[in-house]
Amino acid sequence: MATDRIVSTAPIDQVAIDILQEVAPVEISPDPGEDTMLERLEGTTGIVCRGEGVVTARMIDGASGLRVIGRPGVGYDSVDVAAATARKIPVVVAPGAEFSVAEGALALILALEKKIPAADEAVKSGNWNWRYENKSGDMLEKTLGIVGLGRIGGYLARLVQNFSMTVLAYDPVVPEARAAELGVTLVSLEELLGASDFVSLHLPMSEETRGLIDREAIAMMKKGAILVNLARGGVIDGLDVLAEGLESGRLAGVGLDVFPEEPPDVSHRLFRDSRCLCAPHFMGTSVLAMDRIFRVMATGMGAVFKGEQPEYCVNPEVFE
Repeated sequence: MATDRIVSTAPIDQVAIDILQEVAPVEISPDPGEDTMLERLEGTTGIVCRGEGVVTARMIDGASGLRVIGRPGVGYDSVDVAAATARKIPVVVAPGAEFSVAEGALALILALEKKIPAADEAVKSGNWNWRYENKSGDMLEKTLGIVGLGRIGGYLARLVQNFSMTVLAYDPVVPEARAAELGVTLVSLEELLGASDFVSLHLPMSEETRGLIDREAIAMMKKGAILVNLARGGVIDGLDVLAEGLESGRLAGVGLDVFPEEPPDVSHRLFRDSRCLCAPHFMGTSVLAMDRIFRVMATGMGAVFKGEQPEYCVNPEVFE
């Protein structure tokens, strides 16, 4: 079995392989499961955690030569960071897709507000008179609520500047000056939910944010609001609360790029509701975004092998 190699839980782009191969050969695991990965950890010096893959404490403990873990993207809830930190193993992340995710959020909002999926189906089924029975909505003079005003939420705020919208945001760690720079008003979550025609979720997954959008939160929302989630599936307290929101009319539409379990159980009644528009954790995977992400991640991992501190590391204390 080869030694000094980097193993990825799922396929990665060639640009990352080219950069990483300057350090060690790159191997793609046949599946992302923990047992399969454990079989490949002897001699592994780097792990790329992609797709449905996870890096558990058991895997970290089983890789005696492990020096770095890479995540193509900014989310790292699939990595046991505490276990990595205990071993002084840096966890490298890679921003670069914020524009793509923000564009995806806007695309979902527009598709739902303009009833594009339903209109498309009407034309293709020969129901031209559908246009007399339905009306699309507008963005003009509406209110957008952004939950999580980080890189992605901030980019979305900039994207909608020409829509003449009111933009609210809930983010306890963002300073007022940053919000003002983006033309955004910081408010409480309760105020945002009650005032927003569109709510877009862009907050990280943590114990504090898990299940943040539950039945109580949806009950606070403006009747007929559209909710989109491009953060992590777990920030919404299950598919039932979304289905119930649509059925009650509290929600007029739901756009999901992420799910509590991925892939989701599509037998759930939510997926039979035409007002729910879905994508397979896809909105951040544009050509330009993925090229940037893989370059940043691979370069950061390479820096660790050179004895340098990478630019984007979630546990920089390991270098102290």
